[in-house]
Amino acid sequence: MKIAVDAMGGDHAPEVVIQGVERARNELPESVTFTLYGDETKIRPLIQDDTRLTIVHTTEKVESTDEPVRAIRRKKQASMVLAAQAVKSGEADAVISLGSTGALLAAGLFIVGRIPGIDRPGLAPTLPTVDGKGFIMLDVGANAENRAVQLVQYAVMGNFYAHDLRGLEKPRVALLNNGSEANKGDDLHQETYKLLEATPGINFIGNVEADSLLQGAADVVVTDGFTGNATLKAIEGTAKTILRLVKHAIMDSGVKGKLGGLLLKGGIKEIAKTFDVSSYGGAVLLGLRAPVVKAHGNADADTVYYTVKQVAAMVENQTVQKSVAYFDAHQPD
Repeated sequence: MKIAVDAMGGDHAPEVVIQGVERARNELPESVTFTLYGDETKIRPLIQDDTRLTIVHTTEKVESTDEPVRAIRRKKQASMVLAAQAVKSGEADAVISLGSTGALLAAGLFIVGRIPGIDRPGLAPTLPTVDGKGFIMLDVGANAENRAVQLVQYAVMGNFYAHDLRGLEKPRVALLNNGSEANKGDDLHQETYKLLEATPGINFIGNVEADSLLQGAADVVVTDGFTGNATLKAIEGTAKTILRLVKHAIMDSGVKGKLGGLLLKGGIKEIAKTFDVSSYGGAVLLGLRAPVVKAHGNADADTVYYTVKQVAAMVENQTVQKSVAYFDAHQPD
């Protein structure tokens, strides 16, 4: 197994990238190797042990201010582009980056390429639930608009992902909607509901409302990219706000408040842990010919570590190949 890593993407690269990769490398089988794309003068001094690590030197990188498609087409020697090219040529089985989301989406589409039968790949992070198990949601922003058939494709790919990486025998697949009844929503959601009911190989449980997502109502939640992105930002923002309010409530309540906070320290830590998604790894661009995974730009070494383990599991379980086989077998006549 060969994993290509954009070592220069992200706010704290290459330090956190190298730390996370080395930690994961130490736990993965010796058959797993890594190619780090980026400035060798910055990468080499950070490496503690170069076992199974290869550096491909380049000083060019995709900046967060770059227009995504233009950057991918013009910056041929950028670390992200070279990593994606390695996957396309078969030199690597997957690619990881903490860089620009838009640029990685463009690299996935124009360099790695779509699975035959997939109209539009979807971006799929794993989000927290109160029971700590999490759920997968897609699309969360790869596409502004979607058609019903594309949401069905997301359901199928999300099902394979949840089975392989979350260890779920029959993942519960749901459609994000403004009501639980089958006739709720606009034409898109009503059409999608009917198609999902008739889709073989998935455990479709119907509609799910946004207020039950964090309660673990489903394992895979499908939605259009606009709604998914808005929901994602609402969840992230709410979690951060609640934790901040709890902290201020304790610190601003004098001695009694601080003593109470000390007594509740363990419980508060558990709440923070519940909403910490770093252990879930990065967001996967499902629908491409190989795993392309985007970790958050401000990710730390722990997140990189979990992202590498996530990618290795996808390659080992041949998650992409299962989607390819499914859509090959269910192509319309």
